[in-house]
Parts: sequence; C-alpha cells; structure tokens
Amino acid sequence: MQNGPAIEFRDVSFGLPGSPEMVHDLSLAIPWGEMLLLLGRSGSGKTTSLKLINRLLTPTRGEVHVEKRVTTEWDVIKLRRGIGYVIQEAGLFPHFSIERNIGLVPTIEGWEAAKIQARTKELMELVGLSKDIAKKYPRELSGGQRQRVGVARALAADPPILLMDEPFAALDPITRAELQREFLELHRRLRKTVVFVTHDFREALLLADRIALMDSGKLVAIHTPKDFLQSDNQFVRAYREAFSNDFMLEAIKPPRKEVV
Repeated sequence: MQNGPAIEFRDVSFGLPGSPEMVHDLSLAIPWGEMLLLLGRSGSGKTTSLKLINRLLTPTRGEVHVEKRVTTEWDVIKLRRGIGYVIQEAGLFPHFSIERNIGLVPTIEGWEAAKIQARTKELMELVGLSKDIAKKYPRELSGGQRQRVGVARALAADPPILLMDEPFAALDPITRAELQREFLELHRRLRKTVVFVTHDFREALLLADRIALMDSGKLVAIHTPKDFLQSDNQFVRAYREAFSNDFMLEAIKPPRKEVV
C-alpha cells in the first residue's frame, strides 16, 4: 500500500461557460483501499466528480491528484489505463466476444496471448461467469451477466483504482442485490480503491466504507454508513428522511442470495 491518498481533490470546481458550476470547491482525500460512495440526487455533481478523476473532464479551478500526481501532468492514456471504469449497461463492445471484451486493455498493453487468455479465465471465475460464455457476444447475455463482464474488464489489467458510475442501476432488484453482495465480497478480497456513484441510499449503506453526500455540486457531508444514519447534518437528515425506518433497517442487512 502506498503512502498518502490514492485520490485527492484540492479545491476543485468544474463548470461550462455561462452555466452554473457542476462541482464547486470540492476538497476530498480518498485513501488506498477505500470504497467511497458518492451519493446524491440527479444533478448533484457525482458523475462530474468521477469524470474529473480519469480526466474525462478537467477542472476549471483546483487540482485532482491521482497517486500524488496532478491529473493534468499524467499522460492521459496511461492515466486511464491505470483506472478501471464501469458504467451502466457495462459499455461492452457488441461486436467483440466476451473473452475479447475482458481482454481488451491487456491486448492494448501488448500482453502475450497466453497471458491474456489466462487472465480472462481467472477473472471470469472471480466474477462468477461460466467459461461457456467466453465465445458469446454481449447481446446473448442477461443484464447481470453483462455487468459482471464489465467488472471483469475493468479489473483485467489489475488497476489499483476503480471508478463505477451507477453500474447496477438498470438491473432488476433481485439481480441488483445479488451483484451488490458479490461486489462487496470482491472488494473485501482485492481491496481496490473504489469510487462508486449512486443515488440509492440502500446501496450506499450496504457497500460504502464512507459515504460522501453531494448537493448542488458541493460536498455537504461525509460519514461512515453508521454515522450517516445518526448524523444531524441537515442535508443528511433530508436524504435519510426520504426513506422509512423499516427500509433503512433492511438496507444494512446482507441481501439474500438469489440465482441471477
């Protein structure tokens, strides 16, 4: 484990000319191995903040540091290849087989074919995919299977950091609960640094080491799940009160294992 934070925002703002800032004066340090959940309603600045980490966006003010280096000083291709990225619907290439999708970054990095094949097999087992689907195409898989492929692809070159933008939001509740449970176990095993965007209070309580609540482009609170449930912060209370006590109690229980 390296010294210092894996990711750090230093007074970061982002906006487009003539429009309100989407992120405003964000300061936040994310330690190595932490799973940080960026929580907030639509338009709160969560996804914008995520994209500032892998330089899909560049701050208009302030600095984002990855591995103690300002993102604008990185070679952008090297930066992105060192960060796994998982989005809704997995973002798979429809004309690539499953094994080719998973092995994409190692292929670009010039790995030998045998090493790519071994890594692909290892990752399919890790995320619970049958080897029988290796030659299939994304359209032939269920939504849950495609998201597993997306996670496997993000892990393929063993990046130290994962960015996840509402990866399970489009799935049915049973499949979503199954993947949340599996991803939590995967994180406990691998201890990657994960920044995970969600608007789902239950998901944040279940997965997070810490929850960073955003509102109107600002970081308004950051707590562990336990402290989030007890905080007197006005923004936390407002978010929390949108859910019933029964729902919150259920949210912190491990989901029941279901067949996807």
